[in-house]
Amino acid sequence: MRDLRIAAVADIHLGEDVRGHYRKKLEGIEQRAEVLLVGGDLTRHGTVQEGRVVAEELRDLPIPVVAVLGNHDYHSDANKEIIEVLRDAGITVLDDDSTVVPLDGLRLGVAGGKGFGGGFAGKCASEFGEPETKAFVRHTREIAERWRLALKGLEADHKVVLSHYSPVKDTLTGEPPEIYPFLGSYLLAEAADAEGADLFVHGHAHAGTEKGMTPGGIRVRNVALPVIEHAYVVYCLNGDGDC
Repeated sequence: MRDLRIAAVADIHLGEDVRGHYRKKLEGIEQRAEVLLVGGDLTRHGTVQEGRVVAEELRDLPIPVVAVLGNHDYHSDANKEIIEVLRDAGITVLDDDSTVVPLDGLRLGVAGGKGFGGGFAGKCASEFGEPETKAFVRHTREIAERWRLALKGLEADHKVVLSHYSPVKDTLTGEPPEIYPFLGSYLLAEAADAEGADLFVHGHAHAGTEKGMTPGGIRVRNVALPVIEHAYVVYCLNGDGDC
């Protein structure tokens, strides 16, 4: 089976003042990758107008684009409208579900969504106590279960999990430990490990580290723009790792 090249980025935080700038940085992407994954925080304040800017920047690229929303994209309570704008522009947006992208004889399965927080094994919130705390943890648990089912149902040559929040602490190194519970959850890793995947891509941790691994051995990559310091980074599946 040949190598599959995946471009990925998160936290592009586009607004009207940078219209057209990010698009220029994507010129020639088809020569380096076969698909672009965007891991949330597409906008700054989650307005529909910012969503339209994102749609124009990513519209009609020569390779398929799969995206999820991030916490910024929910800020103005217009997340459903933003998803609709992006989908109208031909961008596949995952919302705790999955898709299969045909790529020159290979099928790439992508599952995921925004994700959520809660912390990591040994230092995490539990579904106990006040209703607010239980609701916080329950939200992540329910998301993780939807991802597990989405992964289980995928029939593809390769599987990738696309998220905004992190599944492991590894890629948060550099962030203050006090905010780890708000940057991800071990439940997301458990879902991926339960059904298997080749790669887990996320953003959100601007001061984090690029590379990590789930307890089950899935490669995790933090592709937040401030971390990778490029318009996107390219990874290989069925190869020796990064291209």
